[in-house]
Amino acid sequence: MTVQWGRCFNFKKCKDAQQGHHIPVQVGAAFVCPRCGQGLVEENADAPGEDTKEPLVARTKRPSTTLVVAIAISFLLIAGFGGFTAWRLYAMKTPKPNVAQNIILRLAGSNTIGDELGPALAQAFLEDQGATNVRILPGANPQERVVQGFLPGDSFVSSITISAHGSATAFTALAENNCDIGMASRKIKPEEAAKLSSLGDMVSASSEHILGLDGIAVVINPSNPIDHLDKDQIMRIFTGEIADWSQLGPSHGTIKIYARDDKSGTYDTFKSLVLAGKTLAPGAERIEDSKALSDAVAADLNGIGFIGLPYIQSTKPVAVSEKGTLSLLPTRLTVATEDYLLSRRLYLYTPSSPHNKYMRTFVEFALSKRGQDVVGATGFVTQNVAQVSQTVSENAPEEYKQLTRNANRLSLDFRFQSGQTILDNKARVDLDRVVSLIADLKYPGDKIMLFGFSDGVGTPQSNQALSVSRAKAVENEFIQRGLKPAILRGFGSGLAVAANDSTDGQAKNRRVEVWIRN
Repeated sequence: MTVQWGRCFNFKKCKDAQQGHHIPVQVGAAFVCPRCGQGLVEENADAPGEDTKEPLVARTKRPSTTLVVAIAISFLLIAGFGGFTAWRLYAMKTPKPNVAQNIILRLAGSNTIGDELGPALAQAFLEDQGATNVRILPGANPQERVVQGFLPGDSFVSSITISAHGSATAFTALAENNCDIGMASRKIKPEEAAKLSSLGDMVSASSEHILGLDGIAVVINPSNPIDHLDKDQIMRIFTGEIADWSQLGPSHGTIKIYARDDKSGTYDTFKSLVLAGKTLAPGAERIEDSKALSDAVAADLNGIGFIGLPYIQSTKPVAVSEKGTLSLLPTRLTVATEDYLLSRRLYLYTPSSPHNKYMRTFVEFALSKRGQDVVGATGFVTQNVAQVSQTVSENAPEEYKQLTRNANRLSLDFRFQSGQTILDNKARVDLDRVVSLIADLKYPGDKIMLFGFSDGVGTPQSNQALSVSRAKAVENEFIQRGLKPAILRGFGSGLAVAANDSTDGQAKNRRVEVWIRN
């Protein structure tokens, strides 16, 4: 392994600096102190080479007076000839991993988010803060990145580090104070939230932030003639009960299963939505990286896997259904409205009272229109609202079909906490997005229609009442923002988008749709 050597000069806080340690860093990795995160000063010429036989103790504690004097003399000479300013300008043109730097944010967690979306958001955020010469650099391994730039007035590099080893690692990193913002492609689990209680209520709106939307696509080789599968068939394939393609259609051959690893939020969500407590087939090939899994399925005639929407690439997604619902492909519309059965939310988690000023501003940027544009540009589904034309199912209630005949649907639904008329965290942010869109388009309130729905738990009468109450809850929020919807209807448990025999399905069915009359 090729290494470069450096010294840390953060004497107030770092033991490595205080003890004069010579620190080895793999070439290509961020040139920062592993103990405190401060940028290192390069000393390759004065440090032992990687092939030296000098004992490690001697290498880490050897005197460094010559180095310190040399650095001091060099700076005096540069300053005396007026060259320091020129050097600074040169350095600002090309930020490098071994330039002295200040780590302003640390993100850790989901590979789905951290592979491309996280670095792209960090780059756009630094640019939004006025940083110059911003670029994305590789970290110590393929699941890590460093995004660097010069903030206004600074002569040193400011960095955002991104470590993307799976959603579970977001919560361990937050617990160990090894990150500022946790990235997760699934909702935090109750036991994880309990361990982080010292940081606040992790499911409150101040800690849980919905970054964007994604659909877990069930993908097969493009040559496979199968176009759709129901959730039960998918479950039986991935648990090994269905082992040959001939059990499903004209194809034949032993099914080869590809799945994400246990740290993956994608796997956690798939396990929750599809496997229903059953165990993944023992012959499944487990893969940490989303792109690698996609490539493996695309190259295997008998392969099947599950992957986030941006990673479909050369594979073929199948439409998914369950009893009583239509088969839907994972598209931007079906995922944006969360009607697609395997749609999911992407999350950022922060302490309720952030100690770092950049934590709040980064989250605010990520949820803003520009931040959501980045979400969409990287292949996920943005939460920026748009009008869409939609074909209504023949199974829809007759009044619903009549009201929507000359109308467009907005690309989101408002959803609620279980059994209540209280909007969930995403819906609260979506309210302002919808109002902004309607204001931008200069639509009067008499064009707005709100249609409420419930899950199938309870009597038809109670479900009808709940669906109306939910539509009224959204109406009240609109009125507070200066808009009075023209039409409000409740359709009970009619037009379900998911089966009502699971908590996830029930949550999808508790919704309010927004339509705009032409």
